[in-house]
Amino acid sequence: MNHPKTGRVADLVARAQQDILDDWIRQQLGQTGRGAGRISEAALRQQSTRFLEAFARAINGGLIYDAKAPRWDDLREVLKELSLSRAAQNFSTSETATFIFSLKQPLFERLRKEAGGADVDADIWSISTLLDTLGLYTSEAYQKAREEVINRQQEEMLELSTPVVQLWDGIVALPLIGTLDSARTQVVMESLLNEVMARRAKFAIIDITGVPTVDTLVAQHLLKTVAAARLMGVECLISGIRPQFAQTIVHLGIDLTQVVTKASLADAFSLALKKLQMAVVRLEGRPGRS
Repeated sequence: MNHPKTGRVADLVARAQQDILDDWIRQQLGQTGRGAGRISEAALRQQSTRFLEAFARAINGGLIYDAKAPRWDDLREVLKELSLSRAAQNFSTSETATFIFSLKQPLFERLRKEAGGADVDADIWSISTLLDTLGLYTSEAYQKAREEVINRQQEEMLELSTPVVQLWDGIVALPLIGTLDSARTQVVMESLLNEVMARRAKFAIIDITGVPTVDTLVAQHLLKTVAAARLMGVECLISGIRPQFAQTIVHLGIDLTQVVTKASLADAFSLALKKLQMAVVRLEGRPGRS
């Protein structure tokens, strides 16, 4: 495959890099919806400068674009970092790709101006094709970065949605709200095991009052968590077993006979206290406030 040459364009970018940069930044600042102020002018200038410098080095080798050419590595790395940064700042795909596409106008205008009437259509076509390719690469890098951001946020939300609460010395509770799946169960198990070890708990109450449905998969996840805690010498109690849940468990043939279950968190807490030979009593004759 023949690649177009970049002699005139490479010479222009090397010679008028600062002027092109200034025009390009003005072009970006003048665009509506420029990230709704999510990026400062100083940060925009820094990103634009890094890209244009890497771009100038890359096209100075002769071939317009070769995805395997080592001289494009720096430029691709710049685009990856830019995509990750903008994904974290909630830029859209089009806003991120426009960073590349907006370079066309100042570059083409400068090229026509310095050509002095000479035919520059071939150069414009070549550089346009190059920037389109880089724009698509940026979009792909953005999508991958965005997926990584979303996955990380989901993991953080899972950790926040599984708080382990200490109810008493030796007793902790894990109130679950929402659907239990394999990924969340892993977080639940790790969180519970870490906390019972840190707090030296003897009993752990897993409350499923806020879990909308209980099926075979949910029950298996719960049993795995209970088994893991038991290996550490911790007895687990499951609370929040409502009548419809009990019927579903019986209908599905799920065996929970090895696990202590209670209808409410209060009942489970009372049983854990009893097993620890403790009790909560009402104080009689408590003096009132004066």
